[in-house]
Amino acid sequence: MTYLTQSWLLDRRHALRAMGTCISLPFLECMVPLRAAEASFATPRRSAFIYLANGVHSLNYQITTPGKDYEFSRSLKPLEKHREVITPISGLHHPGALGHDHSCISVWLTGGKLGPTDRNTISVDQKIAEITAPHTRYPSMDIALTGASLAWTADGVRLPPLRRCSEIFASMFEEPKGGKEVQRRNLRRKGSVLDANLDEVRQLDQSLGAVDKGRLQQYLTSVREAEIRTRRADAWLDTPLPSISETDRKRTNRDIATTMAGDYFRTVYDLMVLAFQTDVTRVATFSLGGEGDAFSIPEIGITESRHQLSHHGGDPGYMEKLTNYDTFAIEQYSYFLTRLAETKDLNGKPLLNSTMSLFGSGMSYGHSHGNANLPLVLAGGSDLGLQHGRHLDLNQGHFKGYQLDKPSEHYSLCSRPANPNAHMSNLLLMMAQKMGVETDRFGDSNSVVEL
Repeated sequence: MTYLTQSWLLDRRHALRAMGTCISLPFLECMVPLRAAEASFATPRRSAFIYLANGVHSLNYQITTPGKDYEFSRSLKPLEKHREVITPISGLHHPGALGHDHSCISVWLTGGKLGPTDRNTISVDQKIAEITAPHTRYPSMDIALTGASLAWTADGVRLPPLRRCSEIFASMFEEPKGGKEVQRRNLRRKGSVLDANLDEVRQLDQSLGAVDKGRLQQYLTSVREAEIRTRRADAWLDTPLPSISETDRKRTNRDIATTMAGDYFRTVYDLMVLAFQTDVTRVATFSLGGEGDAFSIPEIGITESRHQLSHHGGDPGYMEKLTNYDTFAIEQYSYFLTRLAETKDLNGKPLLNSTMSLFGSGMSYGHSHGNANLPLVLAGGSDLGLQHGRHLDLNQGHFKGYQLDKPSEHYSLCSRPANPNAHMSNLLLMMAQKMGVETDRFGDSNSVVEL
């Protein structure tokens, strides 16, 4: 969820005084009426994106049969009960991420190219949020257990993540500390800071070189977005907070140590379900840890970090633990799908019908940072026109078949795409279109994935 009172956007007083009113805010009234009913769809459309760092143990993850009659792999077994509402996807890759080590998480939802001098592009969740934001209290909910969030603005600025479950709950369902009027004064004070000293900014801009002007523009974009969020927050202060049941309150209004990973994951998933059910937001991202710092899971006997296990070097013990870690994370994702399926939407149908959810990683083989043949599962969204129940295998017709009994051959598939035209951005483009984004291109897309 994008917070409106965080200091990360206002960390240099002089810069803010200088930059505040240099911001041309294009049609801020597009956020009004913030509480208007959505006329286009009978029920809201929603999207969730869940990231698993460092890839998977691909030999135990890979499904080898395309189409409807596929058999679930060992790691994906927890999703078997959801067969009719999921699509495992093989063969996609991000060309811009190939060979860039731990940049995979940064481009997973952007399809951007990240070299030494490249700036990232907008992530698909934020592109979707441009469409859904006028109808919700928050444009998006961005959560990361460790590391950074998955969300990037149009100017390549990464949004800060939420971590503590109690804070996420409070932002959605509790009155601001000190009351509404205190919050309103704070927001308007921030707005006045953002509106100050236009002439100083113009003078500063005239004295900068091309590189510094680019950096200034990037920072100004952050400030502009801060002002938009500030005005949104002010407008929503007089809207009553959604009411929730005592059962949901007890389940989600608490803090859980990250050493209790399953409990933490399920609480975050419950919070995401509540956010969708109460229409607080329609877009959510959840990173289960960064590439370099993904945590251990002592509760199932894994004391090593996921990053450590992914660099297993063929060690049987590490490979087994990595498989157990994969299975554990997928079990928690299965819980999320179950909660979406059993929770009713406004029209009495399962919330899962109106919610697309993408689970996966920006790597497939962490030991060599192989980031082709990405492990991905798309779920839900039948009311958005998605049809599931098969393994969508974009490797077919471009290789000799899976050779899981020859690890080096399979790992090669995870490092060099069999189908060079199968860009993951094609999937992101399809998801954006299903959410109402009117575009025929996203990131480095070259077609649209069809489901």
